[in-house]
Amino acid sequence: MAKSKKISILGAGNVGATTAYALAIQGIASEIVLIDIFKEKAFGEAADIIQGAPFVPSPFKIYSGEYEDTAGSDIVIFTLGKPRQPGMTRIDLVNTNVALFKEDVVPPIVKNAPDAIYVVVSNPVDILTYAVTKLSGMPASKVIGSGTLLDTSRLRAILSDRIGVSYANIDAYVLGEHGDTSFIPWSLSSIFGVNAATYVEQHAGEKSPTWKEEVLKDVREAGARVIRDKRATFFAIALSVCEICKNILNDTNKILPVGNVLNGQYGIDGVCVSLPFAIGANGISGNLLPKLAPNEEEALHKSAEAIKPFFAGI
Repeated sequence: MAKSKKISILGAGNVGATTAYALAIQGIASEIVLIDIFKEKAFGEAADIIQGAPFVPSPFKIYSGEYEDTAGSDIVIFTLGKPRQPGMTRIDLVNTNVALFKEDVVPPIVKNAPDAIYVVVSNPVDILTYAVTKLSGMPASKVIGSGTLLDTSRLRAILSDRIGVSYANIDAYVLGEHGDTSFIPWSLSSIFGVNAATYVEQHAGEKSPTWKEEVLKDVREAGARVIRDKRATFFAIALSVCEICKNILNDTNKILPVGNVLNGQYGIDGVCVSLPFAIGANGISGNLLPKLAPNEEEALHKSAEAIKPFFAGI
């Protein structure tokens, strides 16, 4: 009999519940636990999802629980915390959510699910990924931040719409902070084997001299625009979290742009930002350190330095 693939989700708000739904309908997890301080909310979300189970090809069970129910989890996903509101930056959430994690969240998770891979989604995700790593005492390889994986998806969708090429043919990434100092390493980007910038300018007829800046601005502001229009963002982030979980459980060692506490990569140490990391059954199994253009490496260092002060005191 195949081993159960158990995922516990901390937080049954929009992101947590949507992630649970996406995990279930994609058949990624066979057992899902939803935990929230508002127990009725977690119970209701689990009940709503399981009532649709007969329409899902892969059998699964989902239920609400307590921290004790995370025991035996392969993955624990952190989505809880104060949500970002219109007009707020991710950094505005630092003090509130770090204190919550330090006092109420990390200790019971380490006690009950010490062997799980931890996937941090809560904002500010880079700082909270660092906090979970430090407070848990876990190896950095076992704590993964959703980081710029969502930004990367947004970039590909934006480029696809702008130049009329399927996003399946676009190989482009966002690295650095999941926030206002993220950057696009255009030297590493391609469209069907052609450098992305070259393709956009020569084959897609892009005439604007500032198109790269416009694309980066659109990527950075994409989340804020969704929050402005619908008060929250949760569909796309849930799908990006599913991508991380799928590659952990299937031990693919697929390379994804996700957050991790760096240990000397590109000369950066003790800061969490996103780089290309291989994701497998043991969490982060290795990193790819492609040669960045000088301006891109400078952008990476600027991104790390911009958020470095927020790691102090955690």
